[in-house]
Amino acid sequence: MTDVVFFDLDGTLVDHRSAVFATIGRIIRSAPNATAPPEELAASWWALEARHMREYLAGQCSFAEHHRRRIRSFLPMLGEPVPGSPALLDSWIAERYLAPFEESWTCYPDVRPCLETLKALPRGPRLAVLTNGEPGQQRAKLARFGLLGCFEAVLTPAELGAAKPAAYAAACRWMRTDPARAVNVGDMLGSDADAAGLAGLTGIWLDRGIDFVTGGPSPAADAAVLRIERLTDLPGHVAHTDSGNG
Repeated sequence: MTDVVFFDLDGTLVDHRSAVFATIGRIIRSAPNATAPPEELAASWWALEARHMREYLAGQCSFAEHHRRRIRSFLPMLGEPVPGSPALLDSWIAERYLAPFEESWTCYPDVRPCLETLKALPRGPRLAVLTNGEPGQQRAKLARFGLLGCFEAVLTPAELGAAKPAAYAAACRWMRTDPARAVNVGDMLGSDADAAGLAGLTGIWLDRGIDFVTGGPSPAADAAVLRIERLTDLPGHVAHTDSGNG
């Protein structure tokens, strides 16, 4: 029987990629001295986000510093001077990036129906969020859409001491469950589905038809991968798995 269902957050519950590109597009349009075409600048921002997020997850810098590093690299591309102090960088980030970014958050329409159906299952599983994001920002996303109370826990590297994929075992320990009784669902084939499976969980790939990293078509997956196209398909799969396990 499934005891816990872990949900990834960005790309699974909240459309992070669209929010980022909407925000950075707004910034680029207000930069008359930009050094490259808008598409190239947006791609550079996305690459910088990935690079500095990896540094944060590796413990090489704080979450605030990972933002500062990104801005230090990006402002010259906009043809703008780089503020000399962390305080000025933080002000730029708060006013020009984070405020419009938060306004651009959207929740996928299949999220709430999925959660409500799971909650209604007889002996339904406990629900948790497992994300590599910063805890304050991730909880703010869930609160924005009235979803925070749907989950028993919101687990991040701050709580677990590890990011995915090491976080899968740590998350199961936190929830006091066996990996064999846990399901993880997320939009990343490798880090959400395959890695969860290697950790002993049931990994389910939410294929939303777009590659989160490249923005292109979804990657090809082995036929053995458990794949769904919408979160509303998840409750039926969980119920079927439970009945199959007796």
